[in-house]
Amino acid sequence: MSLSRDQLREFISESDARFRADQVYRWLWKHGVRSIDEMTNVPASLRLRMSQECVVKTIRLVDQQVASDLTVKMLFELESGRHIETVLIPDVDRNGQATRLTVCVSSQVGCAMGCSFCATGLMGFQENLTAGEIFDQVLAANRVARERFDSGITNIVFMGMGEPLLNYDAVLDATEKLTSEEGMGLSARRITVSTVGLATRIKQLADDGTRFNLAVSLHSPFDSKRSSIMPVNRKAKTDLKALMESIEYYTRKTGRGITYEYCMFQGFNDTQSDAVELAKLVSRARSKVNLIMYNPVEGLGFSKSSEKALNAFISCLVSERVVVTVRRSRGQDIDAACGQLAIKKTSE
Repeated sequence: MSLSRDQLREFISESDARFRADQVYRWLWKHGVRSIDEMTNVPASLRLRMSQECVVKTIRLVDQQVASDLTVKMLFELESGRHIETVLIPDVDRNGQATRLTVCVSSQVGCAMGCSFCATGLMGFQENLTAGEIFDQVLAANRVARERFDSGITNIVFMGMGEPLLNYDAVLDATEKLTSEEGMGLSARRITVSTVGLATRIKQLADDGTRFNLAVSLHSPFDSKRSSIMPVNRKAKTDLKALMESIEYYTRKTGRGITYEYCMFQGFNDTQSDAVELAKLVSRARSKVNLIMYNPVEGLGFSKSSEKALNAFISCLVSERVVVTVRRSRGQDIDAACGQLAIKKTSE
């Protein structure tokens, strides 16, 4: 059911339509029921009518893999018959207790951005997900988290398959349902949306008053280098100049900083000159830099930077007062790490 709350009220059209619509809405988005019969406090007559005229659609779990570091990769089938991947990433303490459970969700089947280091880009764009299909990934991951780690998810990142800002309305609709008290009730500060840097959409996020965190895939502070690995940078409306202007607008209007995602490639973007230029670029707006150790993708010809190069890069950024973190590979042995998601099962 993709009806909004107002549409539900119109559909029910009874004297207590508002109350009943709110009940149904909570069953769908707070409790995640998979059938109308599960809505036990809704009158039988209304459930009968809904079962005759409505369908509760859910994505179907097809396969599940667990990595040596306990990362879980899930393969889902959509109504269209195509497939997406979702990853549950646990941070576990010495006692084996999960301290943080992050679900990495997809927003599209495939991706149109064509970044040369990303497996998903090899698939091309196939389909936008609905808000419900995005929401269902979180719901399914939450069930897996409770089964495996006896705890619910704590964080959501839109860093799976697809470019979230090319599916703008569905992503915002999904995040509203995830953060609403009538939905999952998660804090917007626990949600991060990652983009390759669509300048116009970044400004729109600021204008729309979104409350989730924003991450921007940068990967090089030089236009020529960035353009060679990210086709999005080859257009005037989405090159580094336009991107930085949109980020400055975003941080100024929202009062919030952003995270720059920077994947380290050996001999390409991990030199001291890269670090110095990166420090200059990111100083233009409140931000931090998240360095990502590259996860190899078969046939793409990139390799990760050495620890020596990484440490020198960090030292340079820190000396320029840049806030920097490092993200290590997770789920690499099941191709669940950043940049590795690609459906090997044929999706017709």
